Formats: sequence, C-alpha cells, structure tokens
Amino acid sequence: MTKPFASPLAIMSAMESELRSVLAQLEDVRKTVVGPREFWRARWHGQEVVAVLSRIGKVAAATTATTLIERFGVGAILFTGVAGGLAPGVHVGDVVVASRYLQHDMDASPLFARFEVPLYGASHFDTHVLLSAAVARAAQRCLSQPQTLLGPETLQAFSLSVPKLHVGLVLSGDRFVSSTAESEALRALQADALAVEMEGAAVAQVCHDYGLPFAAVRTISDRADDAAHHDFNRFVQSVASRYSAAIVAEVLRVLPVISASAQP
Repeated sequence: MTKPFASPLAIMSAMESELRSVLAQLEDVRKTVVGPREFWRARWHGQEVVAVLSRIGKVAAATTATTLIERFGVGAILFTGVAGGLAPGVHVGDVVVASRYLQHDMDASPLFARFEVPLYGASHFDTHVLLSAAVARAAQRCLSQPQTLLGPETLQAFSLSVPKLHVGLVLSGDRFVSSTAESEALRALQADALAVEMEGAAVAQVCHDYGLPFAAVRTISDRADDAAHHDFNRFVQSVASRYSAAIVAEVLRVLPVISASAQP
C-alpha cells in the first residue's frame, strides 16, 4: 500500500565525500549524535531533511536506516552513492535508479531457496514507485547537462561521454566486486542486474519492514571488473558527489507535488 510522504526526508550517503556535497547546500543545520553516527537535521529547498553518513556495508546501512525511522521519524529515505556496472550497456558515468533490490550474498539453502531472505518468502524488495520515478526524472534532467554539472575538464579526465539513465534491478552484498570473474558470475546469476553495490538491499528491507517509501540512485563509478579500484576516490569526489547533490536538490524541488499525488 502506497504511503504519503511525511517530513523529514532522509538523505543517506555511504561515503563522506558525497555527504559533504549535500551538507554544503543545507540551511539551518543542527547536528545530533546517536551512537557513532552524526545526523544533520536541516532544511533544503524549503523541505525538512535529515542527512547522514551510513558508512559502508549492509549492517551499517540497516542500522542507520532504523535509527532514522525510530529516532527521527523520517517519512521517506533516499540513498545516494556509487555502484559498479554489470549490464553491458551500463557505463562509467551513467546513473542507475533502483526499482528493486536483491542480496547477491544471501544463501540460506537448503533451508530456503538461494537469495530468499529467510521468513520473508521473497528475495527481492521493491523501491517506492512514485518516489523512484521522481528520482529518475530528476536524474534525467541533471544528466542532460553534464558539461554544466561537471565541467569539460572532468568529463575529459574520466573519458565520460553522454551519460545515460538506467532503471531496474540492483544487487547488494558485503564485498567490493572488483574482478571480471566476479562480475561475470553475478551476471550469470542475475542476467537483468544493472549494477552492484554494498548497502541498498539492506535499506530496502528495513523500509519494507516499516512500510516506508525508499528510493536509491547510484552513479556508476566502475565496471566491477579488474580495474574497479582505479581512480575510485577521485571519481566519487569529482563526479558522483556532484551528481548526488544535484539529483537530490532536483527531487526536493518537486517533493511537495509528489507527496500530494501519493495515495494513502
């Protein structure tokens, strides 16, 4: 059942450089520390938000998402980050908006089918249709002007052409996929998977438990192959963080319209 979006909107990032790009644009910022996490309550384009660094991996992401819901009462969660491309047409510099998630390292067989999350009777968790569609539209608008957003020098430095938007299945697991053999194995298991990362499926499961709208947008930083670690941190800082901030800003501009169209 679709749930209307209530304030505040949570903005989660897995890496510090991405969070910094978001924090730089916030207004009326107030920091709250819960456990090892710093949560930044603020306003952005007139909307109440809570920004946080989830840290890396499924457990860290699930812990952060649960705290956002229980402690801060967020009305929806938007996760931004990077991912490795899996599908043949998904290139470095492209953006993927997840429509559903699967944990590629979940295997409780023979008690349950491979990839099935025990006691859920499901292996996939969907993202929120309306919120994900709004994120996809925002991403498409931002990607239409890469030279303005990134600058010609950055585009040339990373050999980026015209970036494309992809919407579909994203895989999550607690390992950095960085070999051609691993990425080929994942494609063999899930032929329709667009990308792989380390947090989204955990957040999707938490949001499923709480009935909370969730969306995720990922910039493709590498092809999850033998060259995956090359210039990774520089790419996150120079490209992915700028994409993330611009896309989230665009979503916040239209969030009231999205909320009004959501049906209880």
